[in-house]
Amino acid sequence: MKKLCAFLTLVSITQGQAQLPMPRQTPDVSNKGLITNAKPAMSDSQSPAELHKLANDFYNWRNEQYPVGSSDAGLHTWDNRLTDYTPARIAERAGHVRALLKKVKAIETSGWPKDERIDWILFRAQLEGADFDDRVLHSNSRNPQTYVSECSNAIFSLLKKEYDTPQKRAQAATERLRAMTAMLAQGERNLKEPVKLFAQLAIASARAIDPLFQDSLMTLAQDRSPNEHKSLVEARDAALAAIHHFADDLEKRLPEMVAFAPMGEENYSYYLHQVLLLPLSAPEVEMIGRVELAQYRAYEAWLPDPSLADPDPSRSKNIPPDQASFLKAYESREAEMIAFLKDHHLVTLPDYLGKFEIRQLPEAFKPTSPGGFMNPPGVYDKDATGFYFIPSYNPESRNFYIRAAIEDPRPILGHEGIPGHFLQLSIANHLTDEIRRQNGDSVFVEGWALYGEEMLMRAGLYPPNSSSVGQVLRLARYRCARIGVDVNLHTGKWTFEQAVNYFMEAGGLDREAAEGEAAGAASSPTQKISYIVGKWQIMQLLGRYRDQMGKDFQLGKFHDDLIKNGSLPVSVIDWILLEDPAEVEALR
Repeated sequence: MKKLCAFLTLVSITQGQAQLPMPRQTPDVSNKGLITNAKPAMSDSQSPAELHKLANDFYNWRNEQYPVGSSDAGLHTWDNRLTDYTPARIAERAGHVRALLKKVKAIETSGWPKDERIDWILFRAQLEGADFDDRVLHSNSRNPQTYVSECSNAIFSLLKKEYDTPQKRAQAATERLRAMTAMLAQGERNLKEPVKLFAQLAIASARAIDPLFQDSLMTLAQDRSPNEHKSLVEARDAALAAIHHFADDLEKRLPEMVAFAPMGEENYSYYLHQVLLLPLSAPEVEMIGRVELAQYRAYEAWLPDPSLADPDPSRSKNIPPDQASFLKAYESREAEMIAFLKDHHLVTLPDYLGKFEIRQLPEAFKPTSPGGFMNPPGVYDKDATGFYFIPSYNPESRNFYIRAAIEDPRPILGHEGIPGHFLQLSIANHLTDEIRRQNGDSVFVEGWALYGEEMLMRAGLYPPNSSSVGQVLRLARYRCARIGVDVNLHTGKWTFEQAVNYFMEAGGLDREAAEGEAAGAASSPTQKISYIVGKWQIMQLLGRYRDQMGKDFQLGKFHDDLIKNGSLPVSVIDWILLEDPAEVEALR
């Protein structure tokens, strides 16, 4: 899943994990570690109410500072603006986050109720994620994708939903387009130490952005006045010229760029602990990937015909004749899956759940999202609809995701839609606690979606030893390979080509999908570990929950109890469901 939204570079994704056995006690949380038993007096300036005020003020500040991210999340107050990337404003934002993080860390929480202590932990981790980018990743000076993505998302976020009239959205688009030339020029000046891999991805995205601007965007130009139409076209053409100039400049600078800039093992483990709330080190995460990979490669070998794990459209009874039929066939399987979930009492679907639609993937997003991506309803969205963007239909394609979608879209559909991302993130948007509503934990989110794929298989959705079962096993297998790629790339042990080869050899992917997967891993540190590590956490929690519930255990009740927490870290959910803070305590 891509696009928990652009805010994840700032708000980050918090999450957690179970690890070594810890004492089964319920100590209190403090700023000295995450937990202590001491209970000093609480002052008004360090009360839970003050924490929530700090958090709400931060979210309001963030929303205005990152207007494109706001639009993507369904808040359309600043639809006519781009992010200000001038050095002064970048430094001001970094300083604001750093000062707020220091203040939050200093809050003494040991006398607080459990729920308020959990909120403190979550908000602190959100701020750690924002601070980490400035301290370690240096996206503004190293990653040209920062600026190309700002352009594509600036327009995409105005098009994906009809939240306002075409006229108002066209006006907002015109103003954003006009601002792109200056923003990209500033980006060129900011890129003091660009990374070659990131530059190559940015160039590919820039070269592919034309259909988004020339075709998709121009649907807003219909019925505009001649002057409005002229202004939009002029702004669009100037923006496209600036984007292509930006790509040309990057291309000229490629020979002088460093190939890749890994963060190193120490920083990687810091991110796991302080941002993701995951009490595992980088080597421990990598070991989980190797263990799980061995298991799923063996499961494939147990199939009567191991080639069933490699999607083959020719095995499908109905091959769609065109793109429209492909999208319709993909979407039609959702009703079948919902009926199965209800009949087997596997999860409760809330009344407020919106529509889940399948759409074609814009060309600009293909370089780093070869399999498409999920766009859930934003945290501020009034429209509860969610989308899954899938690659352009081509029955002759060797792309794994297209072949899989033709043969049987249900495994991926269950991951992206119901019971996966769409369901979970829709629930997250309805949490009443704002700190928890704003939390976007990729490890839990991706872990739940991957868990759902195998859970549906084991519950009997697919015939035994079918190509659908094979697809589930292959999907799990290459998610296992993602861990080795992510950890070894970002700790500096592997080159990009080694990562691509590992995806092909260990993960069983074709080269096109492998290159896109490796690019995505390079661009989003730790995101690729989320699937298997999150599923591993959920399985561990499931077993403990089952033991605790005894004869009263119901699988559907576990699923409901799990995802009613939205997208919080599993380490935190352990505390909520089992009254066990051991996983959080391991993070001190």
